[in-house]
Amino acid sequence: MHNILIKPLVTEKMTNLTADKGQYGFIVSPDANKIEIKKAIEKKFNVHVVSVRTMNYSGKTKTQFRKSGRFTGKTSKYKKAIITLKKGETIELFEQA
Repeated sequence: MHNILIKPLVTEKMTNLTADKGQYGFIVSPDANKIEIKKAIEKKFNVHVVSVRTMNYSGKTKTQFRKSGRFTGKTSKYKKAIITLKKGETIELFEQA
């Protein structure tokens, strides 16, 4: 089985969602579905997941201008999952701040 959870999202917006609503964000494998994401989080963190919302982000073309000329590159595409936990439960990974 492939690695579903890639890394947690630690941004100002996600920190506010965690504090207000008990929601957490993760960058997940692009081919993972909601059921696989739910099972992976419940197994890894020993919590109960109420809902999973996913968003796919496409890669963007970026251009840089340097002394030696113009460089064009592309950012990679990724999938983001916002999970809601059962009331009263937390993931310790985010509580260290």
